[in-house]
Amino acid sequence: MKTSNMLTRVEKKFFGTLPSGESANLYTLKNSHGMEVSITNFGGRIVSIYAPDRKGKFEDVVLGFDSLEGYCQKNPYLGALIGRYANRIANAEFKLNGVTYRLARNNGKNSLHGGLKGFDKILWSAKELSNGIELSYLSPDGEEGYPGNLSVIVTYTLTEANELRIDYEAMTDKDTVVNFTNHSYFDLTGRGGGNILDHEVTIRADRFTPVNENLIPTGELRNVQDTPFDFRKPMRIGARIDEPDPQLQICHGYDHNFVLNSGGGSLALAARVYEPLSGRILEVSTTEPGMQFYTGNHLDGTVKGKRGVVYGFRAAFCLETQHFPDSPNKPNFPSTDLKLGERFRSTTIFKFTTD
Repeated sequence: MKTSNMLTRVEKKFFGTLPSGESANLYTLKNSHGMEVSITNFGGRIVSIYAPDRKGKFEDVVLGFDSLEGYCQKNPYLGALIGRYANRIANAEFKLNGVTYRLARNNGKNSLHGGLKGFDKILWSAKELSNGIELSYLSPDGEEGYPGNLSVIVTYTLTEANELRIDYEAMTDKDTVVNFTNHSYFDLTGRGGGNILDHEVTIRADRFTPVNENLIPTGELRNVQDTPFDFRKPMRIGARIDEPDPQLQICHGYDHNFVLNSGGGSLALAARVYEPLSGRILEVSTTEPGMQFYTGNHLDGTVKGKRGVVYGFRAAFCLETQHFPDSPNKPNFPSTDLKLGERFRSTTIFKFTTD
């Protein structure tokens, strides 16, 4: 089935059968410049992004699997839509309106990325648009311990400017907390099996949130000045990643939330990544106040991805636009509360260009 306008088209095909017997589909968005983005409604996962290099050669710049089977097996959230709460909540609990809510502990003592069955493991309802797809899901009250029936719509669109736009929207019938993101792993070389240490990163953040030994923010908003976390000017990922900084040692590299200078609310540039061999540039803009910069420190070669490529240590990086980790337990962080009658909205854009 195809839907189209003059410039962009959407192609739908069968992607595989889930263990439940349900069918998942793959939706490929194509613009007139040759850029292609494929998304499955299982977990809202971005399966591939074909972007051009400086010579016009298109290659896939995200990690993933060739078939649905890979996404059904345990994997590090490759390409996934994350919710209800992206990142970590300390001790898998939080208090809201005087009530303590207990969540699944799936990351040591903590709850990570929505729990045991987060949005990454849901078969979303999909509707094709002229230049994208709309995914929807009703998360029932109490799912993974979270309060409220939460109605969620996530829209992926591809523009003629080689922008992948993700719009999140949610409403609840009971006060709750929400924090959504996309967990794509990028390698702008397009090879998928090397490392990303030569990528040059710029992050518009004067501060970051340091973490304790359980990777939970301490609550401090620390200045990046004179630290390995200063990406205010372009810096190779590998330039300082192995310095004897306690924060880098805790996480075996970068796995930290950056406090974006924009403050969230309005769409603003958060980060820019340049890959010198291919000339590819990725610009990330968002309405979110934070962004988790992760350098694939827990990829260990146990995951085989597309074409049988082994994904090893630091084979990719993630730029997860979001609210801060553990915000429900940190009153000084921007609130993740969603009240009855309110509508949550958030936008992130991944724009691909070349030098």
